[in-house]
Amino acid sequence: MLDFWHYAFMQRALLGGVMVGLLTAIIGVYVVLKGMSFMGAGVAHASFGGVALGFLLGVDPLWTAVGFCLLVAWGIGMVTRRGGIKEDTAVGIFFASTMAFGVLLIGLMHGYNVDLFSYLFGSILAITAADLKMVLGVGVVALLMVALLYKEFLYITFDPETARVNGLPEPALYYLLLALIALTIVVSIKVVGIVLVSALLVTPAASAYQLSRTFGRMMALSALFGVLSVVVGLVLSYYLNTASGATVVLTATVIFALSLLGRQWREARGAHEEG
Repeated sequence: MLDFWHYAFMQRALLGGVMVGLLTAIIGVYVVLKGMSFMGAGVAHASFGGVALGFLLGVDPLWTAVGFCLLVAWGIGMVTRRGGIKEDTAVGIFFASTMAFGVLLIGLMHGYNVDLFSYLFGSILAITAADLKMVLGVGVVALLMVALLYKEFLYITFDPETARVNGLPEPALYYLLLALIALTIVVSIKVVGIVLVSALLVTPAASAYQLSRTFGRMMALSALFGVLSVVVGLVLSYYLNTASGATVVLTATVIFALSLLGRQWREARGAHEEG
């Protein structure tokens, strides 16, 4: 049953996948509670421009995607806060323009590059040792930032105005959170791809929200669901010979459906006992 663990590529895929599942689930809690799901989708698709730029320049596409996504995330934040434009409008503008930039760069390349499209749909089984180091390195740093600033991020998530009044650097914390979202998206591209990464960022946290009454419980359940989605999805894709990224996302969706049913059952049971 566990014969896949003997293969080096599966070991790298599982280790990288567990880190990505944990990271997206933790950061996803803030994304869901602050209503930034469309922001996550916009930055995810914007990474296509950064990946295309890396291929055009002949450098590691993940590194160019890091810089590109950081600029896009901060750009959306600045336009929203200083330009008097709603966040969904700003995301829509950056979403379209960065995708168009990526398409333009593809047109400048000579020949058809299959590797470029592996970033669109994910290729976790092809993750290299260098990719794994990047995923683990960025993941550890991001999780440490969340641990160190747990209370501050919690404050700006639920009441940013009061946070400013109480002396917290709310704007700086907001832009730092945007940076963590961007980094999380980039390191997740290898697992599920640009097209599906926003689902992994949102779905485990949304599942945990159905079953939680406290912030801490939601974060713990989200982390559990994120890791479970990646591990189960990856194992299923190995034995069923299906696309790994799509299988991971569909596994997360099944968990969400079950959590939604669990919440409805709990509410119905509570109403019955009260009656």
